[in-house]
Amino acid sequence: MMALTLLTTLCTILSVVYCYPTAFQDLMESSRNRSSIKFLAVGDWGGVPHPPYITPVEKTTALEMGRVAEQMGADFVLALGDNFYYTGVDSVDSPRFKDTFESVYTAKSLQIPWYVLAGNHDHAGNVRAQMEYSRRSDRWRFPYYYYELNFRIPNVNKTLSIIMLDTIMLCGNSDDYEDEKPRGPLVSVDANRQLIWLQERMAQNKADFLLLAGHYPVWSVSKHGPTDCLLQKLRPLLVKYKATAYFCGHDHNLQYIKDAGVGYVVSGAGNFLDTDVRHWHHVPKDSVKFFTGQASTLGGFVHAEVTKKEMVLTFVQSRGTSLYRTVLPRRKMEEIGQY
Repeated sequence: MMALTLLTTLCTILSVVYCYPTAFQDLMESSRNRSSIKFLAVGDWGGVPHPPYITPVEKTTALEMGRVAEQMGADFVLALGDNFYYTGVDSVDSPRFKDTFESVYTAKSLQIPWYVLAGNHDHAGNVRAQMEYSRRSDRWRFPYYYYELNFRIPNVNKTLSIIMLDTIMLCGNSDDYEDEKPRGPLVSVDANRQLIWLQERMAQNKADFLLLAGHYPVWSVSKHGPTDCLLQKLRPLLVKYKATAYFCGHDHNLQYIKDAGVGYVVSGAGNFLDTDVRHWHHVPKDSVKFFTGQASTLGGFVHAEVTKKEMVLTFVQSRGTSLYRTVLPRRKMEEIGQY
């Protein structure tokens, strides 16, 4: 009885994120005849703060996302930050939710959960207002700055975990500096709390596929380049715990980089495009497998399918064709923690 009382007290002090049992998300579509989970990943999709509140790239990308979700299937969308350019939203009543989100991603196939995290431009506004919008939208899911999602892959007894991070809280905002590099967290206590939570969740995670998502890239060859803070704090955890992949945005293009067995997916082509490759030689040698930021693609995103044995990633341009495909294997649980 005393032990139970102590555990309850600790949970109250440390916050429920440390103490809850693993909860599995329900897939909206019937899983009777399925054996995979499918989703889309798009970042930096947040329109503009003046009429018509969207860009041509966002519009074409939204249309193609709808077509791909219809044809290839999608259970949910990962929204990888910079949801509202250029200074986020000021309140839950902001018209930007309608003008840049609800009125743009209108395809029936996109009326699925959107799991949201915050980017640097969101942090220039009221991030908690974006969380509060979760209560007003059937598909907008943003419970906290960082959170964990768990899914059972239908009919195959395998699992998928996705850990959503707030890399701005972890590393600092990048807008205040000429070179746009984060210079450290605004509140060190908040950054440390998130890192401790992350280490705990990864150490305990036994999912067959473990994905992490944040706004800032760990590795990128483009304008912003690698994020030193994440190379120091996050990359060692990704390698140690055999994460399957890390998804991000921030650079406005599509990239796939493979390093130490982890796939690094940059999907930041939802609203703008950038061909900049100034950091091409600042990533591990021969690690870049794919890059595009050409305006002729009209934007892009990533489609993922997770099956019993593997995760297939397809990089899609908004013009209507797939540009690159790669396969990542299921985690080898016996090797986790050996590095």
